[in-house]
Amino acid sequence: MKDDKKVDLQALKDMANKLRIDSIVATNASKSGHPTSCASMAEIMSVLFFHTMRYKISAPRDPSADRFILSKGHAAPILYAAWAEAGLFPVDELNKLRRVDSDLEGHPTPRLSFVDVGTGSLGQGLAVAAGMAYVGKYFDQAPYRVFCLIGDGEAAEGSVWESLHFAGHYRLDNLVVILDVNRLGQSEPTSLQHQMDVYAARLESFGLNTIVVDGHDVSELVKALDTAAATTGRPTAIVAKTYKGRGFPNIEDKDNWHGKALGAEGDKIIKHLQSQIKNPSIKFTPRPPLAEAPAVHIQDITMSAPPAYKAGDAVATRLAYGTALKKIADSNQRVIALDGDTKNSTFSDKLRNAYPERYVECFIAEQNLVGVATGMACRQRCVVFASTFAAFFTRTFDQIRMGAISQSDMNLVGSHCGVSIGEDGPSQMGLEDLALFRAVPTATVFYPSDAVSCERAVELAANTRGICYIRTSRPNTAILYPNDAQFKVGEAKLVRSSNNDGVLLIGAGVTLHEALAAADQLAAKGVHARVLDPFTIKPLDEAAVKEHARAAGGRVVVVEDHYQAGGLGEAVLSSLALEKNVLVKHLCVREVPRSGPPAVLLDRYGISAPHIVAAAQEVLKL
Repeated sequence: MKDDKKVDLQALKDMANKLRIDSIVATNASKSGHPTSCASMAEIMSVLFFHTMRYKISAPRDPSADRFILSKGHAAPILYAAWAEAGLFPVDELNKLRRVDSDLEGHPTPRLSFVDVGTGSLGQGLAVAAGMAYVGKYFDQAPYRVFCLIGDGEAAEGSVWESLHFAGHYRLDNLVVILDVNRLGQSEPTSLQHQMDVYAARLESFGLNTIVVDGHDVSELVKALDTAAATTGRPTAIVAKTYKGRGFPNIEDKDNWHGKALGAEGDKIIKHLQSQIKNPSIKFTPRPPLAEAPAVHIQDITMSAPPAYKAGDAVATRLAYGTALKKIADSNQRVIALDGDTKNSTFSDKLRNAYPERYVECFIAEQNLVGVATGMACRQRCVVFASTFAAFFTRTFDQIRMGAISQSDMNLVGSHCGVSIGEDGPSQMGLEDLALFRAVPTATVFYPSDAVSCERAVELAANTRGICYIRTSRPNTAILYPNDAQFKVGEAKLVRSSNNDGVLLIGAGVTLHEALAAADQLAAKGVHARVLDPFTIKPLDEAAVKEHARAAGGRVVVVEDHYQAGGLGEAVLSSLALEKNVLVKHLCVREVPRSGPPAVLLDRYGISAPHIVAAAQEVLKL
């Protein structure tokens, strides 16, 4: 790899065939994998890694280096081979592909030092790449570039076109999308097969500088990538006509070879490929990054001012989220907000109004919203908060679970949860979101019940590794805590107690306020109720739940504005599963709700104060 204009095209051809051989060897060793999918992109990988990209073998994730996202993650063996041939690790290590004691997994994950995000659930890599490119162009303002290779099969995913729209709209000229059009999907040919003019027209219509090439001609690829580097004002799409199993006699462009090691055929094909290599000992030295990306500090995030509410105030937690978001942005220039055209409802517009350059509108494309957030959080460049209605995160579950596999540190905020949103009706009510996020292994789930705790949840989320989810509510709710109250992840708050409590009430968000109202009504009947605010649903403060359940005589009522499965109630029930002499009554939404005033809906679906009182009286009789 040289900086002069002369390009050793034969060396790049030789490297492409070496990458093919490496992919066959690795997949034969594991007796599984996708060598034919690797073969179609061999020349692309050769030109990218050994001519075009700038990176450091000593630090594959250096902030200044170019980024590469392999969206068609099943072609992982050739990605591993490229880094091995570049000198990051011995080529012999490729024989450990897919072994349980190896990080060379079937699809790439960030367990590897050269992988930024997990890929393999198709249609997601481009959103991540677009997020990286946005950071590079508008925040880092550094010359590093982002390359994303996607398969033609995954181009059927709508999320790909959401990301293309985003990239074109924001003129991400530091982004290069490479479409590997090898014609064949997993089980049959793709819908467009080799209709290169159709691909080109579609990409052009999304605002991309589109170049159609022979994907097995290294000279055409070099020229196209050089043209992309000189293109300003819009991203470039290189549409490469390729063949699955290229260079594999009797297998090239044949169906029914997807996801199969070549076995005995592989040895013959390796000999054939070796005969095509002119200089098997050629070595490349990667070109270094053009300039250093700016140093950033995204730890120890604090709000510029503490909460400032008065007793008797009633403030929606969604509004408090916007207030806190602006406060942490005051104190750290790398705090950014993304939204899906709901900013005036989630109140992320508070950050936009103060720092418009640090707000990114993702429009009504929630899958892309979460994918872009994942990309922006990569390489520790930004503190990312992405918000929309809680209900709409359900359509992004695949992006969220891939964010967990990617070890992403992003913060997602869902407003308008539960039946308490009222008249908008069930399509807008987040009633599954707690179950969704509790199922994500790296997630921390905040459910603040007043404005003070919500502001602190935002501050804590900014400093918590992994995926954080903050569930905010639409209705105004009373201030419960003093402005100087301290909150911790996994630490519940005891809101009301006495020395002779007969029942423990657990609620969160609007239902905590219903529980407090129920406690007042029970007190009028001579029953003392203890009230617990979990603050985080995951991790749940199990020690506090157990302690206060015992203190209340083993009688517990849990009430939540969520469906039965997977929410607060099941978290509490799980924590108490081995506790003797404990009874739990779970109040939740048990059917698809209707439109109506919030108070009417809380009562209709059994989670209002009168229902809590009745449930408490029921468990007291048992």
